[in-house]
Amino acid sequence: MEIKIQTPLEEETVNRLKAGDYIYISGTIYTARDAAHKRMFEAMGKGENPPLDLKNNIIYYLGPSPAKEGQVIGSAGPTTSSRMDKYTPLLLDNGLKGMIGKGKRSESVIESMKKNKAVYFAAVGGAGALLSKCIQSSEVIAYDDLGTEAIRKLEVENLPVIVVIDKEGNNLYETAVEEFKK
Repeated sequence: MEIKIQTPLEEETVNRLKAGDYIYISGTIYTARDAAHKRMFEAMGKGENPPLDLKNNIIYYLGPSPAKEGQVIGSAGPTTSSRMDKYTPLLLDNGLKGMIGKGKRSESVIESMKKNKAVYFAAVGGAGALLSKCIQSSEVIAYDDLGTEAIRKLEVENLPVIVVIDKEGNNLYETAVEEFKK
């Protein structure tokens, strides 16, 4: 099923998303990769607030390539999500509702998603140039010294993703294999 959603992710939106749904996201999302996740995790461990409000927001595991002249952003393909798994439960516990990346997630992340009613979306790896066309604006909001791994605030219009793991833990990576075997 194709569904258009707006950010921030409200509970009623998360509740209706099911593994396998094709989604088009519009609104504000944030980028963060390994180094930014580590800094946020360490700061939160010291009782500091992260540099973005996590509540009902989506983090896209993205380190864009530099923008060419006339572009908002360079290639915007997803990063392998499992590299963020050790930091993710804390972010989910603090209100994060969605993540965009590629690849499988650990059991601890899936359990935290179920507990916190969050979803994991996959963007198509290798389609970064096409995905970048959905990004209307990009602004570094934290950790500028990390270069492409800085945290960015993006405004997106109809960013295409697939729900891989829904709030109940249904996992398209597992169910698709079972369907294929049949």
